Amino acid sequence: MKIAIVGGGAAGFFAAINMKEMQPGLQVSILERSQRPLAKVEISGGGRCNVTNSFQSVGTDLAAVYPRGHRLLGRLFRSFGPRDAYEWFERRGVRLVTQPDDCVFPQTQDARTISHLFLSEARRLGIDLRTGQRITSLDDLSAYDAVVIAIGGQPRREGLIWLQQPIVEPVPSLFTLSIDDRRLHDLMGTVVPEAQVLLSGTKLRASGPLLITHWGMSGPAILRLSSYGARLLSDCDYRHALAVNWLGMPEADVRQLISRLIALHPQRQIATQRPEGLQQRLWQYLTEKSLGAQRARAPWASLNQKEQNRLLNTLTNDTFQTSGRAPHRDEFVTAGGVALTAVNAQTLESRTHPGLYFCGEVLDIDGVTGGFNFQAAWTTAHAVARALAAEH
Repeated sequence: MKIAIVGGGAAGFFAAINMKEMQPGLQVSILERSQRPLAKVEISGGGRCNVTNSFQSVGTDLAAVYPRGHRLLGRLFRSFGPRDAYEWFERRGVRLVTQPDDCVFPQTQDARTISHLFLSEARRLGIDLRTGQRITSLDDLSAYDAVVIAIGGQPRREGLIWLQQPIVEPVPSLFTLSIDDRRLHDLMGTVVPEAQVLLSGTKLRASGPLLITHWGMSGPAILRLSSYGARLLSDCDYRHALAVNWLGMPEADVRQLISRLIALHPQRQIATQRPEGLQQRLWQYLTEKSLGAQRARAPWASLNQKEQNRLLNTLTNDTFQTSGRAPHRDEFVTAGGVALTAVNAQTLESRTHPGLYFCGEVLDIDGVTGGFNFQAAWTTAHAVARALAAEH
């Protein structure tokens, strides 16, 4: 049985290696468009490759980390989930480490550890790797008994039409946000350890570290929010009101915090006596924004109730207008792709084209940052490998 895997990325290699291990008699070819397979793997996670997540803080609520595809993945995880992926790599000599934030990386902290493993396993198993293969039609693959599409996310519908499947319009996911605010830009490099961000007028919110950049905002909280609101933000051309809770605390708790600062530091200047967790220059920006530069230099004891309310609102509901995505194309994930209704939920085979399978980000599955997208690649690729090995 001759099988073509279109796409030499994470999902494509994982599917090829697993199906050859399950059924060594299969003839498996990986057809990669570029001259450099696994290039995206090698730059992922800042060059460290966040291979999966422990899912300890996720529990059963997969919708919190997979805005699209969580129901399908929930079923497939029963056969090959995060723990299975962890053990798969370790059995092949790749030691993994789990960080306090539940992200899992190679112990080497080098993404090439993963790409080298895939390439060496492919050679060991006799998988035929062909680069420079531009596939533009299913007719180009007529010589194969089965075809696996693992081309990753495509930024435009045109890159998917040749698959002859129902397509969910692709839009970017996991991106940073531009904000036209010069004073905010002056704070570039400032990190807020635990902020909460919200797309105003919606229920879409996310928490986590926030990074102020020279173009606006980034960091895990913003990336996660961009994933939740990928389609909404695309529809409004990435111009939307963004609310920030700088302390990530309920309003009542922040009100108590302000009262404690007044009681403990009555004669200290408001702009210089900051709450724990906020850097000094950010605190000065926030106090001057809510009170004005002159009142921000006044002692805490002089703060009247109206001013306390203004400061409270700035700390818990500071509003900005986004002006677009980041000025550079830094998103690695696409929402949309082959509709999940178009494939068999167990095998990921096309319902209309027998022998045609899909795995990885080409499907309408995407996750937030933290190793979740790689886990989706491993799980869907394993499901396809299992299905094709069973047919042999």
